[in-house]
Amino acid sequence: MASRIRPRASTPACWPRHSSKSSTLQEARMAVTEPRPSPAPVLWQVRAGIPRQLYWLLAFLGLVVPLTLWWMGSLSGTDSVFLPSPAKVWARTLTWWTEDALLNDITISIGRVVAGFLVSAMIALPLGLLIGSFKAVQGLLEPLTEFIRYMPAVAFIPLVMLWVGIDESSKVAIIFIGTFFQMMLLVAEDVRRVPMAQIEAAQTMGANRRELVEKVILPSAKPALLDTMRVCMGSAWTYLVVAELVAANSGLGHAILKAQRFLQTDKIFAGILIIGLIGLLTDQAFRLVHRKLYPWAHLKG
Repeated sequence: MASRIRPRASTPACWPRHSSKSSTLQEARMAVTEPRPSPAPVLWQVRAGIPRQLYWLLAFLGLVVPLTLWWMGSLSGTDSVFLPSPAKVWARTLTWWTEDALLNDITISIGRVVAGFLVSAMIALPLGLLIGSFKAVQGLLEPLTEFIRYMPAVAFIPLVMLWVGIDESSKVAIIFIGTFFQMMLLVAEDVRRVPMAQIEAAQTMGANRRELVEKVILPSAKPALLDTMRVCMGSAWTYLVVAELVAANSGLGHAILKAQRFLQTDKIFAGILIIGLIGLLTDQAFRLVHRKLYPWAHLKG
């Protein structure tokens, strides 16, 4: 009898105690029951779009809230010499328009800004293109440009008056100095962002240096270059008042400085707001042109 009894085979330790099916079911249950982080609200999702109506509502609030705070501050008993009310600033603007040639001041200031900006762009664009394309030109010009661009444009006023005089060219020269060096470096940086793969692909097809610059680098950098022009136009408007320090007898900056002498704070506020409004309209015009010329650059994703 004993010889007929056979020992039962022991289960190897390496065999799984549960089938693969039960293991998969258990993992699925754990995945379902495991808490997951809740998605962020639409306003705080990084680079996520928001409804257009919500965007314009936020933009409206961004304008109305500071205006309301300004109005409340003017009602708190502060002397109008220090903080005129929005109503007084608006009344001064209307008086300036009807009695003091506001339109003429706006036209003259726009002409000065555009002239200084165009002269700056005509020189900065080709030089920036060369700096960004060729290391030799970069080594020759970029360190000097980096050094000069930190010098304040106001400090050049005595030299500009000495070298150029006190006519319209001196105002254009100040705006040129304030925008040229920054524009040249930004253009060079835009050119350097052109993917090297595009340049190498053109080289394998036999493109020479001129063709690389004209047919590869420049077309690829055009959207970024237009954005750079938009930014530098904003800088040109910030130098307007500085430029009109030089023996000006008209223009928005001159009117602001003249109002300062007579403590006409409401006119100072009006001039600053008008410059800001013109700058904003110019910026939006650049953005519109950018969207029309390069719609693919604004596609999401």
